[in-house]
Amino acid sequence: MTRQPARILIADDHELLRDMLVRRLNEEPDLAVVAAIGDADAAVREALDARPDLVLLDIDMPGVSVFEAVRRMREGLPEARVIFLSAYVQDGFISQALEVRASGYLTKGHKPEHLIACIRRVLRGGTCYSPEVERRLELGAGGVRLAQRPRSRLELLTARERQVLGYLAQGLSKKEIARLDGASVKTVDHHCQHIMEKLDLHDRVELARYAIREGLVAV
Repeated sequence: MTRQPARILIADDHELLRDMLVRRLNEEPDLAVVAAIGDADAAVREALDARPDLVLLDIDMPGVSVFEAVRRMREGLPEARVIFLSAYVQDGFISQALEVRASGYLTKGHKPEHLIACIRRVLRGGTCYSPEVERRLELGAGGVRLAQRPRSRLELLTARERQVLGYLAQGLSKKEIARLDGASVKTVDHHCQHIMEKLDLHDRVELARYAIREGLVAV
């Protein structure tokens, strides 16, 4: 009996890169791209509809945070494997990728052959990280985690508060954040108050600078 190709969803807002990945992956007999999307909101919808075995996501895309997108995907696709692609190697991004149980984090400088090898490894149940990412990781009792570093005030924030901070740093209004987050403006306002209190920062400019420094948003 012939084994069906693994089903791959690609989400990247760079059209040329996205099209190149679709063509290259579809050349492999054991891989099949079932959807190619340019923003995180559409990626959630397509993932729940197409039900891929693996989702390949750019970290910096329009729409909802990609980490929140993965959380939403997992509600209907708990077993789907996830690999993040990024031009950025920052602890904030790596930490959030680990929190949503990503199986891989690759920088965009690799050749397609390396990416394909990583996809196959992840589909077999393994993990795959770029060397510069792997150097920041360690194996602990609970699995792979960021290597211990001096504690940051960022650790005081919940996952939801980090997400809201990232949106604030992108210049989104509280109303826009509420729409993306599926919450009320009042809830977003509470998150903002808690963020400012925990970080001891009291205006959006300071919050944006902090978020960029901590790797919560790309620059």
